[in-house]
Amino acid sequence: MTYCVGMRLDAGLVFLSDSRTNAGVDQVGTFRKMSVFENPGDRTMVLMSAGNLSISQSIRQLVSEHIDGKGNTIWTAPNMYEAARIVGEAVRMVHHRDAQALSEFGIDFNVSLIFGGQIKGERCRLFQIYSAGNFIESHNENTYFQIGEAKYGKPIIDRVVTPTTPLDEAAKCALISMDSTLRSNVSVGLPLDLLVYEDNKLAITHFVTIDEKNQYFQMIRNTWGKQLKSVFESIDDPVWNASPEVDSNVLSATNMHSKPVRVEVPVQLLENPQPPGPLQSLAQHPNSNTQA
Repeated sequence: MTYCVGMRLDAGLVFLSDSRTNAGVDQVGTFRKMSVFENPGDRTMVLMSAGNLSISQSIRQLVSEHIDGKGNTIWTAPNMYEAARIVGEAVRMVHHRDAQALSEFGIDFNVSLIFGGQIKGERCRLFQIYSAGNFIESHNENTYFQIGEAKYGKPIIDRVVTPTTPLDEAAKCALISMDSTLRSNVSVGLPLDLLVYEDNKLAITHFVTIDEKNQYFQMIRNTWGKQLKSVFESIDDPVWNASPEVDSNVLSATNMHSKPVRVEVPVQLLENPQPPGPLQSLAQHPNSNTQA
């Protein structure tokens, strides 16, 4: 499995991906999930993938060389929407070629993509592309997309990132999101690829591959855990069966009448409220003819 996150902000774009493909007792694979399509001064686009590795690698190859019905390629598409459509067509082509054969071996056609960037003359744009080749675009109401093991890293992004978030702050949030995922899921692993794109640069200016020795990421891993514990310990414990007018942080007020849903006691237990006495061995039974 994997975890990738892409953010679209007023100041640009942030992309972060891990590199794990298999997680087992004796087999761990490492393949980079981020690919860059860059023609400096004209366009910069980033593709990240999750799911079946053979499918995603085939899609990446087709994206780089596919010519659509209008004669456009990823390198000549007039805007990011048309570029995303070319990626979607590549997904469908791989599905048409491989899906049936994979199905015969019990393998689902499983792939999801994050695709974003900027083409000269328009703003930064970000898309999530599905296994059917269809896609959705990020807007201010939803400034980011996740693929792969998304649930562990989602809460921090929801609480922090808005369209006005500065790029470095968003990159920090993405790394914390990744750290939360790494800590809770063995199918996500180092090294990481982090790319921060500044609006209207039309070239990559900030990119780093992060391994276990990276100084900044180690600081995040240590500091985030300590700060979370500190904040947790600073929150008061709940107060039970008290009056809100007298005590603060009341969880269960004296005037509340909450009751759990109770399961009825079996009838046979009600008829025999006393538990049976200790079991006797056959030799101790009064009617037994067996000699001790």
